[in-house]
Amino acid sequence: MSWRSCFYFLRAAHKTLYTLQEQLGLLGRSGIRPSSTMAQTVTPILSVLPTRGLVDEKFKVALENLPPRFPVTLHSLHQSEDKDYWEAFGYYVSDDRGRVTVSQDASLGGTYTGAEPMGLLWSMRPVPGSRTGLRLRKMDVQSPMVVLISAYKGHVFEGFREQPPMASAVTERWYMAPGVQRIDIRERGVKGTIFIPQGPGPFPGVLDMWGGGGGLVEYRSALLASHGFVSLALDYLSPKVAVADDQSLVYFEKAFNIIQQHPQVIKDRVGICGLCLGASVTLNVAAYSESVSPRCCVCISGSHVLPAAKSLSYVINDGYKHMDKLLVDEQNRMVWRHAILPITTNPDEKLDMGRIKCPLLLVNGDDDQSKATVESAEDIAKMMRAAGNEHLLTTLNYHDAGHLIEPPYTPHFRASNFIIQHLQQKVLVLWGGKTKPHADAQEDSWQKILSFLREHLYPCPSSSIPQAKL
Repeated sequence: MSWRSCFYFLRAAHKTLYTLQEQLGLLGRSGIRPSSTMAQTVTPILSVLPTRGLVDEKFKVALENLPPRFPVTLHSLHQSEDKDYWEAFGYYVSDDRGRVTVSQDASLGGTYTGAEPMGLLWSMRPVPGSRTGLRLRKMDVQSPMVVLISAYKGHVFEGFREQPPMASAVTERWYMAPGVQRIDIRERGVKGTIFIPQGPGPFPGVLDMWGGGGGLVEYRSALLASHGFVSLALDYLSPKVAVADDQSLVYFEKAFNIIQQHPQVIKDRVGICGLCLGASVTLNVAAYSESVSPRCCVCISGSHVLPAAKSLSYVINDGYKHMDKLLVDEQNRMVWRHAILPITTNPDEKLDMGRIKCPLLLVNGDDDQSKATVESAEDIAKMMRAAGNEHLLTTLNYHDAGHLIEPPYTPHFRASNFIIQHLQQKVLVLWGGKTKPHADAQEDSWQKILSFLREHLYPCPSSSIPQAKL
């Protein structure tokens, strides 16, 4: 980065810090006001490094120039694109040299406990008084997630607006690394976004699909491109997508062909990644398509219990016969996992996993309250074992993780609002999971997903895989 670029970045970061603090009432007439006692002694120094990084990159938070054995609260704050505020905080006590190092020192309380380098991100939650059912998702991947980290005197659990911090710093978290290209796709009736890594290429490709909420979700695809994969984020189950074939298998085959035929893609090195309904679509394509052959597949929180080679409209309408199994808990949250239990023994009501001919990775949480994913994985393994293709299967089951297993350090949502697309109805859905185990599952599974894709899609040694840095 040139000196001029550094100057403009630091000026922008300072402006962002000032704006966030001004919005929260943390500024006086002449800037940040340290507490009177601290101002008379020392000036605490808070550092967050790197100041810019990918969302799956760990940062280091350190606080210095404190009195020995001094209690402090480290607090993170982010304003979402929907203008909602999210926060996390941990309680620390400085060491004998007046320092707090988040990666080494244990939080004694707050939204997380223990030595958790990224607890200030994965334990984020809406600030008190926020709307119910919120979920934090980055929709504009061409801008960063800006997080304000602040240090407060004592152990504070509320009223962060009412007292000035001792010190603050800003960090930017990006899904899209420098040099990654973002290209809108409107081709052959397919709608989506292609992300292309920096460099000469060609690269392996990944068709990326989210779940039953529908629409165009780009952030995982942008992150995959940041790690060296051409990725197509596919829009489906969306009112904006008008498809004559009713989003049947043909729609997904067209999308696969679009990424496979891209000049920057290695033609025989294209895989598919899907979550929830996207995982079920992935299995359907891998098992029944006669025109495309994925090199490997990643299925997160999905199931094979659905009619084979049918349109999504057919699959959704078929699901109505299980409506009597849906539950609503005491907090009016919908629990969907029982809809496919017990796993059927009727081969006409589930995909034939014996037809899978490529390496398959299943990623599940055993507290998934949306789909019976662990039971589905067990049945998939049984079917593949009987067919003689179980050697292609790898299964990751995470204890106390829920349904929404996303890229690492994404806050955990045990429940959130959800729009049922074909009804245009908003409901509150219980996804499941416990915060700390779910965060661990996201961090571990993401590294294993990347390793799986590199192993099966990259023809070159791992040393040649592009590694994006900010």
